[in-house]
Amino acid sequence: MEFVYWIIIGVLFVGAFASLVVPILPGVLLMLGGFILYGLFFSFEPFNWLFWSIQGLFVALLFGADYVANIIGVKKYGGSKAGMWGSTIGLLVGPFVIPILGILVGPFLGAALAELLFNKKNLNEAVKVGFGSVVGFVSSVVTKGIIMTIMIVYFFILI
Repeated sequence: MEFVYWIIIGVLFVGAFASLVVPILPGVLLMLGGFILYGLFFSFEPFNWLFWSIQGLFVALLFGADYVANIIGVKKYGGSKAGMWGSTIGLLVGPFVIPILGILVGPFLGAALAELLFNKKNLNEAVKVGFGSVVGFVSSVVTKGIIMTIMIVYFFILI
């Protein structure tokens, strides 16, 4: 039965990492779910207050990474709040409209269209903001991937 437990925990961890490229997946919840199921299936003994404090800090960093990377990416390339909202909407809708490539095309088009429509920017400026949103998204994915890897490594060190 232990093997089945590990499969379930592994699926949650893989799902957490899949959330890096499938933004609709709740990556943080999947990661925490893996930790909690380990405790339920095996033991919570390895998870003291320090473990939960550190993991809580990393969870906050994961949420912050998305927000900050999007702001920096869009703002650095001359975007506005409309560009940030367009990028976020494009990130959520893009993968459904254009499978696989939508993860990059969605934020780009969302930010660019928002800047064109709401801020009346010219095409070159809007494209620049769209590019910035993609840069922000990619840097967010890398940052979150590193944080999630640290979380998993810390988990495995303790168990």
